[in-house]
Amino acid sequence: MSLTVSSIAFAIARANEAMGPLEQVLNDADAKLGDGDTGGMLARVIGKMAEVDLSGAVDPGSALSQLAKAATLATGSSLGTLFATGLLAAGREAKGREAIDAGDLSDLVATARDAMIARGGASLGDKTVLDSLDAIADAVKDARTPDQAASAAAKAAADALDAFRSRPNRIGRARMFGDQTIGIDDPGMLAIRELTAALAR
Repeated sequence: MSLTVSSIAFAIARANEAMGPLEQVLNDADAKLGDGDTGGMLARVIGKMAEVDLSGAVDPGSALSQLAKAATLATGSSLGTLFATGLLAAGREAKGREAIDAGDLSDLVATARDAMIARGGASLGDKTVLDSLDAIADAVKDARTPDQAASAAAKAAADALDAFRSRPNRIGRARMFGDQTIGIDDPGMLAIRELTAALAR
């Protein structure tokens, strides 16, 4: 089985549904480290993406590019801009493919991760969504179906959140709190865990 335009549309719809109860959870998590708006920002971004009619997309790359444009229009935040950057890079990588094999998802996630690193200036190990994406890219290498990839991604995101909880945030507004961020979940990483879990379900 492969990832198609229709399955991408389904995934966005599922993520949008998950954001209902998740929005305030993420806002509360972000309030410990930043502006307390991560949940609201992601709800706007994913909601705007869910409004995109992907039925006319010629391939998964085109679908991802359309979603990236919608995300760009919906956000003014750095995290939202990074998500849009990652989607756009993945869209370019997938352009022209009728479908994306599950085994190719690792490369797409890695492409998104690297584009986000280049745009945002954070590094792996800084306790951000990049660390979640890095773990996911590695975890889905051996997936043979979208279901296997979704399950592997959810576990990797959960494990990454657990692993980094005992480390300090090293970039963004949260870095100003230094070692006080030890024991606190990064809201972006928390969002990745919850959204991948929703997709795996």
